[in-house]
Amino acid sequence: MSGYPCIKNIYKTFLQVSSVRYSGLALSEVSPSPLSHDTVSRWLKSRCFRPKDLWRLVQPSIDKKSPCVLIADDTLIAKTRSKKIEMVHYQYLGNEHDAIAGIGLVNLLWHNLTTVGSIPIDYLIYDKDSDGKTKNTHFSEMLALVNTSFAQAYKIPEMA
Repeated sequence: MSGYPCIKNIYKTFLQVSSVRYSGLALSEVSPSPLSHDTVSRWLKSRCFRPKDLWRLVQPSIDKKSPCVLIADDTLIAKTRSKKIEMVHYQYLGNEHDAIAGIGLVNLLWHNLTTVGSIPIDYLIYDKDSDGKTKNTHFSEMLALVNTSFAQAYKIPEMA
């Protein structure tokens, strides 16, 4: 039993059914058991989620025989009212046609062309100040890791 009332199944179900709001406050408002938004934050902070954990979880769901494409995408989580949050930088947001304060997220999806389903397989928080890399450099590194992971997982020769 978890030390926190917020457990994985409640959080997972909330993320699956929520279409607009994904905050701890939104979860606390719809939770089947009494739950404060601070409890959700503490529970998430007690967990350590890494890209390799994501790959380990989704790998069995990937159909290696179906035609697929890999989709590299970046998004900006707007933090326009936040001035002192770590990793908040001004970045261009196409919807706003302007540079806004936010946290950059770079992700890679596996998209099945037969079932038209997508599965996230890798991600990272984009922070050019900490590593000096561009988003395209990160995408290239993600593709190299996927190439290696697919080759090892499915015993296929690595792509050049």
